[in-house]
Amino acid sequence: MASIIKANQLQDFGGNSIITSDGSGTVTVNSAQMKNTPAFEAYLSSAQTVSDNTTTKAQPNIELFDTDSAYDNSSTYRFTPQVAGKYLLWGVIAGYSDGSSYMNVTKSMIYKNGSVVRNATMDLRSNPGRYLMPHVQTIQEANGSSDYFEFFGVVNGTTGTQKFDASTTNFDGTRWGAYRIIGA
Repeated sequence: MASIIKANQLQDFGGNSIITSDGSGTVTVNSAQMKNTPAFEAYLSSAQTVSDNTTTKAQPNIELFDTDSAYDNSSTYRFTPQVAGKYLLWGVIAGYSDGSSYMNVTKSMIYKNGSVVRNATMDLRSNPGRYLMPHVQTIQEANGSSDYFEFFGVVNGTTGTQKFDASTTNFDGTRWGAYRIIGA
């Protein structure tokens, strides 16, 4: 035997609507504490030339989405969430050298308020590769007012010009993103 409970609205003890349904299958989450926003994802539209073995800020300029305009994709390349909480931040630097040169080391680094909080490194000095893509992720607290996050990388090649490779909507080149996972 099965039971069915039908409702078009779920409320908390204060009478506030948490979840509503329009009756045709569309459910709306009304509580800000239950939403995974602010959130964004951005990628490089063209390769970014970088100095060899130098920490450089990535400049992903194409937004796949930015729910609350919290990511600056044109000047500071910062994510500044205006809602307090814990955020999952992730990124990948797609490091390569042009021509026939090889890569020794590529690093992906997430910064909070100007200091590195997490990094990932691919080190192939013993057997250099053509294309290195270390993925990094971290969970960080944001105060909802002044905290900001940035994405940096390092590319160390044997010769040639070092670059952060570009992405497209379906090619995983240099990109990063974040979303809120827990409210304050």
